[in-house]
Amino acid sequence: MANFDLFAILGNPEYRWMLIHGVQMTFIVAIGSWLLAMTLALILLALRYSPGPIGNAVVTAYVSYHRNVPTLVQLMLWYFGIFTLMPETVMYWLTDHNAEAIFAVIGLGLCQAAYFSEDLRSGLRAVNPGQMEAARALGHGYISAMRFVMVPQGVRNALPSLINHSVSLFKNSSLAIAIGVAELTYAVKEIENLTFRTFESYLLASVLYLSFSLIIMGFGAYLTSRASPVRSARV
Repeated sequence: MANFDLFAILGNPEYRWMLIHGVQMTFIVAIGSWLLAMTLALILLALRYSPGPIGNAVVTAYVSYHRNVPTLVQLMLWYFGIFTLMPETVMYWLTDHNAEAIFAVIGLGLCQAAYFSEDLRSGLRAVNPGQMEAARALGHGYISAMRFVMVPQGVRNALPSLINHSVSLFKNSSLAIAIGVAELTYAVKEIENLTFRTFESYLLASVLYLSFSLIIMGFGAYLTSRASPVRSARV
């Protein structure tokens, strides 16, 4: 059995580059899917509160599907299923532009949007209904009142849940290895195959994922403290 030697990996320029590239791809997938998820979550929230039962029914079905089907299955459905049904010209274009990463962003983003939308919905429900009445009394229309009064307060209330699910999204980016995305877990697995240093390889992955997750949580805690309502001034 080989002795523990972390420098055997970190001291090798090729392995260092593989780790750096893996971290870069992890953040590309995580940030891209987060942006897609948040954008779609706001659309789902608008549909949820639209007049009539259709919008609410559509959002309920969307959320139920994405919360009850494993994320890994959704990723594989997109890459191994939907991708193969596309026109050949589209398939060739996607293949030339890192189709694996694109479908990882789509799969993770669509899945996470269900959680984000429910977080925002809970945050919005915690806002005093009198805020809407006050906004309408001041001349705001429904859309204007939602945009400038209700939604900002709802987002502030939902921040803790949004941060927790953002960390989960970052960690779930490792599932993209199943469809061939060369993210951090993929890079670590390749290094382990080349060096046969299993413990050192996955120790590095654990430390990196833990460090980045703590950074995200720390940034989220900062945002939460900044967004907290102003307390009454001390005498």
